[in-house]
Amino acid sequence: MAPSAITVSANDVTHLPLQLDGKQKGANGHSAQNVEDVQLESHDKTQYVLKSYRCLIADLCEQFNMGHPGSAMGMAAIGVALWKYAMKYSPKNANFFNRDRFVLSNGHACLFQYAFLHLTGYKNMTFEQLTSYHSDRWDSYCPGHPEIEHEGIEVTTGPLGQGIANAVGLAMATKHLGAVYNRPGYDMVNNMTWVTIGDACLQEGLGMESIQLAGHWKLDNLCVIYDNNQITCDGSVDICMAEDVNMKMRASGFEVLEVEDGNYDVESIVKALISARANQKRPTFINIKTTIGVGSVNANKAAVHGAPLGKEDVASIKKNYGMDVEKTLQVSQDVYDFFREAVPRGEQMEKDWNAQLSKYSKDHPELAADFKKRIKGEMLDDWTKYVPKKEDFPTAPTPSRKSAGNVCNPLAQKVGNFMVGTADLTPSVNMAWKDKVDFQNPDLRTACGINGDYTGRYIHWGIREHAMASVSNGMAAFQKGCILPVTSSFFMFYIYAAPGVRMGALQSLQVIHIATHDSIGTGEDGPTHQPIELASLYRAMPNFLYIRPCDSEEAAGAFISAVGAKNTPSMISVARQNVEQYPQHSSRDGLQRGAYVFIEERNADVTLIGVGAEMCFAVNTRKVLKEKHGIKARIVSFPCQRLFEEQPIEYKREVLQYRSNAPRVIIEAYSVNGWERYADAGFSMHSFGHSLPREYVYGRFNFDADKIAAKIKPLVEDVRNNGIESLRGEFRDMNTDYERDVFHSGFGTSHVAS
Repeated sequence: MAPSAITVSANDVTHLPLQLDGKQKGANGHSAQNVEDVQLESHDKTQYVLKSYRCLIADLCEQFNMGHPGSAMGMAAIGVALWKYAMKYSPKNANFFNRDRFVLSNGHACLFQYAFLHLTGYKNMTFEQLTSYHSDRWDSYCPGHPEIEHEGIEVTTGPLGQGIANAVGLAMATKHLGAVYNRPGYDMVNNMTWVTIGDACLQEGLGMESIQLAGHWKLDNLCVIYDNNQITCDGSVDICMAEDVNMKMRASGFEVLEVEDGNYDVESIVKALISARANQKRPTFINIKTTIGVGSVNANKAAVHGAPLGKEDVASIKKNYGMDVEKTLQVSQDVYDFFREAVPRGEQMEKDWNAQLSKYSKDHPELAADFKKRIKGEMLDDWTKYVPKKEDFPTAPTPSRKSAGNVCNPLAQKVGNFMVGTADLTPSVNMAWKDKVDFQNPDLRTACGINGDYTGRYIHWGIREHAMASVSNGMAAFQKGCILPVTSSFFMFYIYAAPGVRMGALQSLQVIHIATHDSIGTGEDGPTHQPIELASLYRAMPNFLYIRPCDSEEAAGAFISAVGAKNTPSMISVARQNVEQYPQHSSRDGLQRGAYVFIEERNADVTLIGVGAEMCFAVNTRKVLKEKHGIKARIVSFPCQRLFEEQPIEYKREVLQYRSNAPRVIIEAYSVNGWERYADAGFSMHSFGHSLPREYVYGRFNFDADKIAAKIKPLVEDVRNNGIESLRGEFRDMNTDYERDVFHSGFGTSHVAS
């Protein structure tokens, strides 16, 4: 045992406070009630419940010959301690605002959560639904990993490390809302966040990023419950890990408790959970030693992790537990009675809180009015009036990252729902507003003098892009619409954040990501910082808006679209370098339709599609085509493919002129993937970028109006001679000349063409 761990036993459990209905409060606002007022059930009854639960899990996996029984069985005592004694929740109202949040980060153990939701009386988790686990029912509430859409599930988990990151976000939301709205005698927001993890979440880098943040911010309303069974898919954990977990967690700023017998000692687990809620200084890590698949002949082996136990083993477990071997999927009334006191307890908790809210509304009417908006997921103010008007924007060339800041900063400053942060790039991303307050532990005093408190809405994520995205999902999930997180980093580093961004899209969580330095125009930082392929990923991601505005006016439209997308995360992709402003052509309304006619030309010979920082090449190429080649070009701005796809077919035909004889050419310094459905040809990138000053790097890859026009001219002539049908099904890549220099050098980053 690590010297930093405190071992918990059952001997003195009856003298500890147990939190259930908020009759008493600690200094941190955590509610408390003495355990003798609740009265723990007898040892024999508790052990009967554990045995019944484990047999149920074994049967649920056996019925369709698939599932993950091992961890769910091993965590039985943890579940009893949580749902029977420690958590504040209301089974008949899963969305009660001040409920404790529970996250199953080891999401493969989903049956653990489903079974307890059923046993405690969540109305949608009927026995019929519980037994649909791994069935062919499309309407099952029991998917293979927990999903946010189902009652009692706070966030979707499965990819390991995501759940603990979400839990940190949920705990942040509680701390922030409590600091903003709680007043003496009125702890309107004081819930705990409980998260279970296995060995794998401690190995994922995301898990450690999130743990570091929780410890740094001293989120004492967070409890991490470690199902320490020392088994992963490949075998025992010691084949790949030898660290002292307790010491690591203590070093990260956690209180460390340890329960030696996590299989049966419910009382000690209850004591540890009570201690976690009472902690007023730091988050708590409870190291609970369990046996995966306890009771099985393969207990303590990887074999019970992700496969049913087999009929013989299930029968053996039941026989050893004194259960009827012939009966399957049995839950006795005694087991239901053991848990169902949670229903009236939860109803009383709601009643007491609502009564407190009524008094709070009388004593603090203005605060209460705002608070009720947050509960409903409404904005605190009319955010649209803070979006700058077109005439407010500069007309001289301006970095579009600055344009994004010019739009976002007044929104964040004036509307309290916004919580904005960056992965250690405050000077570069332009997301900090005047007089901002940082989200920080109020006792922190930094060497650089940047301090704050829990009311703060500007977040310093450190160099943790993955945690930034995933923790933000947790904030967004606390109560949809209550908090609108905005993250920011260089676009290239959203490849680090991509798993978290994807999970936000999967859960329909509204988070806005500001991706700056989004082109080869980033310049001398080189190809490591010049994204050319990431847009393809984010444009392809379902339920996600990837928006690349060309100037300040389009940046305004991008934010209007992103803030208005209540069930969709967004990414606003902007450039480091100066970009031309086009007040006579650009349109925020047009952006909200995904694409629009930027410059019209009657009887055009070609349609040029311009995007983002490369719009200047479309505009300048149009001029060259006309003056040097006698070719008439129209320009379409195309900042968001998904918004365009939502438009009526008549609008899409009008913008892209599908039925005209003019070819369509996309001009963008990214990989061309995905544009084939909208364009006949493209001037794009086919290699990584290059380390050159930004005024030279575009030229290195032939992004020059004269060169582009010279490639478009023969395309137009081909169509004139052979008809537009000659291009159909034959997308043409027109920017291939530089490839000879790149590929003949061996590496695209080491050769400079003469």
